Amino acid sequence: MRRLWPVGNGSTKVVGNQNYRSIKAMKRRDFVLKTGMAASAIGATTSVNAALKYRKSLESSINIGVIGTGDRGSGLISVMNKIPDLNVVACCDVLPFRLEKGIANSGGKAQGYADYRKLLEHKNLDAVLLATPFSTHSHIGIDILDADKHLYAEKTLAKGYKGITAFLEKATASNKIIQTGHQYHSSRLYTHIVKLIHEGKVGKITAIECQWNRNGNWRRPVPDPSLERAINWRMYKEYSGGLVAELCSHQIDFTNWVLQATPDKVMGIGGIDYWKDGRETFDNIHLIYNYPEGVKATFTCLTSNAKDDYQIKVMGDKGTIILDYVKAWFYPEGDYKKEITEVDGVAGATVRWDEGKGIPLNVEHADPSKQALIDFKDSILNNSMPVSSVVTGARAAICVQMGLDAMHEDRIVYWDKKEK
Repeated sequence: MRRLWPVGNGSTKVVGNQNYRSIKAMKRRDFVLKTGMAASAIGATTSVNAALKYRKSLESSINIGVIGTGDRGSGLISVMNKIPDLNVVACCDVLPFRLEKGIANSGGKAQGYADYRKLLEHKNLDAVLLATPFSTHSHIGIDILDADKHLYAEKTLAKGYKGITAFLEKATASNKIIQTGHQYHSSRLYTHIVKLIHEGKVGKITAIECQWNRNGNWRRPVPDPSLERAINWRMYKEYSGGLVAELCSHQIDFTNWVLQATPDKVMGIGGIDYWKDGRETFDNIHLIYNYPEGVKATFTCLTSNAKDDYQIKVMGDKGTIILDYVKAWFYPEGDYKKEITEVDGVAGATVRWDEGKGIPLNVEHADPSKQALIDFKDSILNNSMPVSSVVTGARAAICVQMGLDAMHEDRIVYWDKKEK
């Protein structure tokens, strides 16, 4: 079966039937049936929310609540304070000291809740930013949509195939704006780089190499031992996808975006090899994703060495583009030499190189998190499809789960492997 499948920016391409592989949570046939129904509904239009009936006045402001006021949620409150017409009116967290921080970051203007369901009853609420632990994204996200609120869902969209399917089905039936919090998808630098790549800047892509390295134990301070799992949930499999979900997911989303595809198989290895502190999620991971036409994408995360920190390297037969958080450089292929010419009798280079970093690709752009929230506000006011949609978010989430299965089960995991 062939169908139209959205690839972002309102465009589509024809792809084969997409089946997602379920390993543990449910029988695979049931999963494929449910996901196929959701995928068909998505594929029937270029937008999950094409039938939107809701429309704010273009002169209106957006009242938003934040569920989960830990480091990320509270940090985004501070960002939203700087965005005109985006008003944080409510905060929720199960930990009192984090709720207090969220309210304080709102300038004391937000109403506080310990139960997110009470927050959803706030009479002036238009939208919700969800920044709770990974394992809660699906069921809280569904409740937010059931409450008829627009949703900014922090990455990774949902945990496990069953959770992804349930979220996707609810989103398909919803008429609300749903944006996944892969903020680099909103970065005007990244958007420009993807455009250059699609126009042939690096030629035929042959490989993509990604890393996100740090040197630290990734722990948050715990004021009471009883709060260990609530605060350091990223360390425990029940709640977290570890480094793959928390870091690699951004770069996986970018790779899907650049290649306009999803991987057909994944292999990888990880371990708890450095931080012997009772954690359950790996402290280092090394993954290889195989994409159509043989493109291999690698993803590495370390917590014991921060060399080169964050980096994406897109490699083609005409050149390489390297991205960090906010800058990009181009390295042409071949025996390239800076051409020197005579300009008014003075020798000058025709191309400026950053020392050791190739040709800079300069684009004026805002902080990616701020830009993503501006885009979310604009999508609501203009009734338009977010670039980082629930579809791109679901694809990245499936890729994350494939990576986790590959490492934890020590095997190759296939996107669409027919049962025998």
